[in-house]
Amino acid sequence: MYRPEMIDSARLALPEFAVGSVWLVGAGPGDPGLLSVLALHALGHADTIVYDALVDPRILALARGGAKLDYAGKRGGRPSPRQPDISARLVRLARSGERVLRLKGGDPFVFGRGGEEALALAAAGIPFRIVPGITAGIGGLAYAGIPLTHRDTNSAVTFITGHTSDTSGSDDGSPSGAVPDTRDWAAIAHGSPVIVIYMGLKHLTTIAARLIAAGRGAAEPVAIISKATTAAQRVLVLSLGEAATAAQPPAMDPPAIIVIGAVVDFAAILTRAAPGKP
Repeated sequence: MYRPEMIDSARLALPEFAVGSVWLVGAGPGDPGLLSVLALHALGHADTIVYDALVDPRILALARGGAKLDYAGKRGGRPSPRQPDISARLVRLARSGERVLRLKGGDPFVFGRGGEEALALAAAGIPFRIVPGITAGIGGLAYAGIPLTHRDTNSAVTFITGHTSDTSGSDDGSPSGAVPDTRDWAAIAHGSPVIVIYMGLKHLTTIAARLIAAGRGAAEPVAIISKATTAAQRVLVLSLGEAATAAQPPAMDPPAIIVIGAVVDFAAILTRAAPGKP
């Protein structure tokens, strides 16, 4: 059983989690072992934890005794809290004198609306701290045996979301927004050898077709990683052409991260050799 005193805060020079403040903390893509020391420190001292749908229950179990758990998850196509309401809730809790932990899946500043929440806190004069987390576009790929970069294949990566922001969005990767029409697909297709797509499973067929139309090779490998870094992780490898001509999206459960590029080919070797799979 984890206890806050297990971390020597003084020796590590960890900052105080002051009353009336908010910490925006990334919980990583799922595996509790990927939490940072600062995230554990926050879990051990928070009075209220406002958490998203993708935060693993084992991570919430690390909260100190007596901490209040406040669910604020967004799920695609379901009634969900509005982002302005969540930001207002953080301000209200901090002004009541609580230590507020805003716990978000992945990294709060990578397609996680952490920037919006930080701006709201700044505007309200609430002290806050940003604690980065491991984003699925890095950690999820690694658990699938796919290096984000490799000197034989790429020195650049493009991260995109697979839907518009005209809805409230979702934490679980099942958005109801449309594929962005204003996005420069030609620039994305040619911008870097590797493309990582968040929240794109529902629209993968359309996205793949647009990338091919913009000049991306139909034979290029694609990997879909479902429930990355968890015991339920599944990986499906196909070609971009197969993705573009599929009658419907692949039968993979969200959340899912998608990677396009030659780095996908490393998975066949590294998942056999590496013991670090979930």
